[in-house]
Amino acid sequence: MGRRGPRLRLSKVSVAAVLGAGMAAFGALPAFAQSATTTVVPSANWAGYAATGPAGSFSSVAASWTQPAVSCAVGETSYSSYWVGLDGYNSRTVEQIGTDSDCINGTATYYAWYEIYPKPATVIPAVSVSASTAITASVDYEPATRGPGTFTVALSTAGGDFSLSAKSPAARRTSAEVIVEAPSRNHGPFGSLPLSEFGSVTFSGATVNATVPLGAAPTLAELVMQSSGATVALPSDFTSAGSSFAVTREPV
Repeated sequence: MGRRGPRLRLSKVSVAAVLGAGMAAFGALPAFAQSATTTVVPSANWAGYAATGPAGSFSSVAASWTQPAVSCAVGETSYSSYWVGLDGYNSRTVEQIGTDSDCINGTATYYAWYEIYPKPATVIPAVSVSASTAITASVDYEPATRGPGTFTVALSTAGGDFSLSAKSPAARRTSAEVIVEAPSRNHGPFGSLPLSEFGSVTFSGATVNATVPLGAAPTLAELVMQSSGATVALPSDFTSAGSSFAVTREPV
């Protein structure tokens, strides 16, 4: 069983890129101060936050969450993905890892996966995921220990741990994301699949570059998932010194 396509392609962002002209790559910041530049971005398939910057800005991203239980109608097939990643917001690669809470023909289905796009996504059968499983996931750029262009994706649960290193030579490291997604069809820009009814999920410990709270990144995109002008999934403001936020599935 494979994933259903790239996460967010540039063509799916309905607002100009929010890169700050001339902004330097950043490292550790002082205690939390809300990002000075936050742009609300409507998206067909993402809800959450993306930190953005010039090439080379981001070396890691991490977050934790509890796997949401999905409510499935009889015969329903729908999808919801929860993940952390580098790139993908304004570049043509994505290095990411996460989990799904899906409805497959009316049956709730849960699993973990990773993707180094443009290579296809891979399900992680060695890691057991179910509703209420505690998840911690991370993506790290590791040129010093594993060679240039190498990323390590990792995911940890009470049911098992997973770590894999892979090359992504074209990666620009211009964004870092913590996202709920309605995946896309057929590994390409063919529209989003139906989003499962997952209620709400809280991401905690969301950091970039090892120690920087995601909410303190100098430039942030707040991604609001919309369909036909209606909000489908909405991120909250940050709490816990900029490292926690929730995404809520809105009634449609």
